[in-house]
Formats: sequence, C-alpha cells, structure tokens
Amino acid sequence: MTEHSSWQIQRRLLQYLNDGQFYSGSWLGKELQLSRTAIANHMQQLQRLGLDIFSVKGKGYRLATPLQLLDREAIQQWQSDDSAPIEVLSITDSTNLQLMQRLQQGEVLPKGLVLVAEAQTAGRGRHGRLWYSPFAASLSFSMAWQLEQGIQAAMGLSLVVGVAVAEMLEADYQLSPQLKWPNDIYLAGKKLAGILIELSGQSDGRCQLVIGIGINVQLPAGQAARQIDQPWADLTSVLGTLDRNQLVARLQSRCAGQLRRFELQGFAPFQAEFNRRHLFANQAVQLMQGQQLVRGICHGVDAQGNLVIENQGKKQLFHGGELSLRAEN
Repeated sequence: MTEHSSWQIQRRLLQYLNDGQFYSGSWLGKELQLSRTAIANHMQQLQRLGLDIFSVKGKGYRLATPLQLLDREAIQQWQSDDSAPIEVLSITDSTNLQLMQRLQQGEVLPKGLVLVAEAQTAGRGRHGRLWYSPFAASLSFSMAWQLEQGIQAAMGLSLVVGVAVAEMLEADYQLSPQLKWPNDIYLAGKKLAGILIELSGQSDGRCQLVIGIGINVQLPAGQAARQIDQPWADLTSVLGTLDRNQLVARLQSRCAGQLRRFELQGFAPFQAEFNRRHLFANQAVQLMQGQQLVRGICHGVDAQGNLVIENQGKKQLFHGGELSLRAEN
C-alpha cells in the first residue's frame, strides 16, 4: 500500500470518528473493505502522530475531541483572487524542508506559495530544536518568497513576520499577542507560535526564502505537557472554536502584504510595531551568546532589527546567531 492510499484510508477513518461516536473495528473494516487487524494498525499509526483516540473493548474507537482537517478547496474559498497557491499535505517531515528541497532542485516557486501539513515528523525550531506538531493540532505553514536585493536585505525579516502574525491575531481574532525577539509569538506570557526562516542565495543576488510558521491550535494537553519544556498556549483554549482553513488563508494574506511593505520600505517602519508588542519591553533580561551571559534592561529593537540591551548605562546591540533571550529571574 502506498503512503497516499494509506492516508486516504486514515482520512476516511477520521471522518467517521469525527462525530464523537464509537465505531467498532469490524464495522469500519466492512465499510473500508479491510480486516480488523488492518483497521487497528491504521489507528495505531494515527495515535503515533499524536491523535487522542479512545479504544474500548466491546465498543470500538472514538476521537477524544473532534477534528477539522485541512482542505485545499475550503482554503481557496477564503483566498482573494490574486493570492498565490496553497498546497496541502497530510504528513511530511517538515514543510520548510519540503520547500527548500524544491528550491535546491531548481524549481521556480511562485512568490507567496504556501505549503501546509496536518502533521510533521521532523518539525524544527531555532537551533535545530524539535517543533512539536501532532496531527491536526497545530498549523505547520511554510511560505516561499524572494528578495531581489539579496540576503543582506533580509535583516529584521523574522521580526516583520512576527508583526504580521500578531496583526492577524489582533484584527481577525481579537487577541493580544506579544512578540519575543527574534522569532516567537506569545499569548498571556505563554508561547503560542514560532518562526523559522531559511535562506538560499547570494549576498549580492536574488535571495530565495522559506518562511516557516508553527502555531499551536488545539494541542492534546497530556502529550504536550510531556513534549514541550516551557509554558504554552493554543488558540482553541482561548477562542473555543477555530476554522483552520480560514486561518491558513488569513495568515498567507497578512504575511504577503507585510513582506511587500518590507521590500519597499525596509525594517524601519516596523520598529515601533514590534517594540510596542515586545514581551520584555523595559524589563531586566538575560541574553546567552555562546558561553557569554549578558544582563541588562531590554529596550526592544533599533531601526535595523538589532536587539538593544542596556547594561550599566551602556547600550549593546545584538543580531541573530546563537542567542537565547529570557527574563531575569
């Protein structure tokens, strides 16, 4: 059985289970013309992807909570006519990795093309850390973009994307997100989303970008507590219900609009927009730079997107690399 046909079967299983009722393995087997053993194997695969599926002897299988699956046609209904394409995968290693591989193979990707997936088996955050993304519980979103001015023009880009995500959450969902330099979005002091930007190109030539955004939508609390080593938030806990397909289209539209503005005006116009949302604005912080620990008061970012920390009356600037920022204990 191919991976594609396996996913088609699993999607049909989830469509049955999504009404909150129990379905026996024998009934599901008859409907899908599979053995009970095959049904059990598919259920185990879905559970390994992070789905909370109850299995009760004598009753069968049931989803702990209903799911909303990503659907390309449903997403298109929320897009404007001039939007770039959005592609939907079921399960992949990493949406960022998939787009980077296509670029490296010479494929010309439309500017603003988006790839989303129900689950990632090798999702990544900064410094190669694992990004926890169980099946249908988060949004794994990657966008292709190009900068004609080269890699040097990308300075401050992750902050611009953070501003775009924050604006979407404010305008469309009436939330009050905070931004943590250089690439995290917080809600009520807990991490909601992360950004990972990967570049391919020359410093003096056209730069190809893949902009990855991971947003917690409805994480299974027990599993998330074991997998995530910091306080986290998700959208469903705050909003109650959420249309993930609409979220994809809104995120693409907001990011594309702000990226076009960034191309024309650079980072300077975004400085105030980032700073007024900054998680550690005017707070005492610690910054780890390799083995060096810097302490001081955080004054947000300057017009180039550098982090500004004041220590004993002297301001220091920091930009990217192996840096880790946190509040002073």
